[in-house]
Amino acid sequence: MSQVVVPDIGDFKEVEVIEVLVKPGDAVTKEQSLVTLESDKATMEIPSPGAGVVKELKIKVGDKVSKGSPILELDAKDEAAPAAKKEAPKKTASSFGAAQTVPVPDIGDFKEVEVIEVLVKPGDKVAKEQSLVTLESDKATMEIPSPGAGVVKEVKVKVGDKVSKGSAILVLEGGDQRAEPRSEISRPEQKAEAPKPAPARQASAAAREAAPAPTGGALPHASPSVRKFARELGVDLGQVQASGPKGRILHEDVQGFVKGVLSGRAPAMAKAGGGGALPFNLPAWPEVDFAKFGPVETKPLARIQKLSGPYLHRNWISIPHVTQCDEADITDLEAFRKAQTAETEKKGFKLTMLAFMIKACVTALKQYPQFNSSLDKSGESIVIKKYYHIGVAVDTPGGLVVPVVKDADRKGVFDLAHELAEISKKARDGKLAPTDMQGGTFSISSLGGIGGTYFTPIINAPEVAILGVSRAAMKPVWDGKQFAPRLMMPISLSYDHRVIDGATAARFTTFLVSVLSDIRKLIL
Repeated sequence: MSQVVVPDIGDFKEVEVIEVLVKPGDAVTKEQSLVTLESDKATMEIPSPGAGVVKELKIKVGDKVSKGSPILELDAKDEAAPAAKKEAPKKTASSFGAAQTVPVPDIGDFKEVEVIEVLVKPGDKVAKEQSLVTLESDKATMEIPSPGAGVVKEVKVKVGDKVSKGSAILVLEGGDQRAEPRSEISRPEQKAEAPKPAPARQASAAAREAAPAPTGGALPHASPSVRKFARELGVDLGQVQASGPKGRILHEDVQGFVKGVLSGRAPAMAKAGGGGALPFNLPAWPEVDFAKFGPVETKPLARIQKLSGPYLHRNWISIPHVTQCDEADITDLEAFRKAQTAETEKKGFKLTMLAFMIKACVTALKQYPQFNSSLDKSGESIVIKKYYHIGVAVDTPGGLVVPVVKDADRKGVFDLAHELAEISKKARDGKLAPTDMQGGTFSISSLGGIGGTYFTPIINAPEVAILGVSRAAMKPVWDGKQFAPRLMMPISLSYDHRVIDGATAARFTTFLVSVLSDIRKLIL
């Protein structure tokens, strides 16, 4: 039985434990990471000095540790830990000339370490100790500092390159001739009986030399092991929602992201269609004990709510919504609809206002095709569809669903009314197939049968617009000579402002209102 302690981590003291990677009973191998520490300048993982079984943990997340602090008790398979190599501090003294190639200093036993950030460019003025590049191994992230002040003349590396000790980073024309370049990162001498703490020691040494990294374009907050894990799975950490302390991405977050993608759920930080990853993490949801304020009852969300919730959340935060409101005079249209009701009821279905709305929307979409489009993945083009599949929100006992009426431009009002009756029944009976809800180009959400005036419907991505319809009401309308009672229907058009500007949206709603006010335009 042996006690594993924090090895030499340089000048750092009271460093926070941000991850405990093992638990009692775990079998660990030599060099396997045990805990992750984080200072204000570096993240470092502490490796096991040997193989064995974890018997007891001495620390937890949030604890502050320093050199010599106990980490855990290890029932080692091989008690004879290899003696650490004594390594005298090396020093090279040379004058910092007019132009000098800055190499990668001594970074320990690591070779072919990946460059994950280049923090300067040709022409930049740098100060002594300012960070030039960031390297990342599977155990540590380290920044390489400038040996002196000067101007960057040429950068020799790029993101993705593999470097080792002595690899050229850049050419620096120095302004401080007395500055001594630190061609090696010095490390204090180790006692012979101490276990070899290479990764932590190298990370801390690099941190001691590094200046604070620029805040612009910062990488997602994650440990080196999590970054490596994400790279192996092909996961962009910019899309992953962090659940760890200080917005840190954990292994479980990456696993959850992958599971979400495989199951078809939208990750919390999914890419905004055509707009790239969201540049922020949402703040943590407040945890409130509601019961202390009064009686409560907990009920699970309906299945449809659980499935649609992540998509609605994604659409709301990733699409710049604007809602244009207007009113349509449907007095004549309603009179015509009622006159045809008897005929459609004989055929077994009702002629609803929604059938006319679909037909009017198709007419408007043909006039303004950008509303029948989608933003492409690059965000630089739109895909205009030559077909008209209209999604219709249907209220069911289990929640809201949006079946799609295919090829609405090829169907008459009676055909649309008959199809709406069929898909609404299927939706309420829970018999909609996945294909019944796919392929929509534009959606309508009608609350006319319930009430309300205006609302802001959420766009159903990858569509770029959705029309909300509220309950019509009789209002006095000035006709140029007198006020006359007219049946006015409120409409709310939400649109993606990346694709559609306000003037175009106003023209669309104005045209749509004119079609609804004079149904003869439906045949034009």
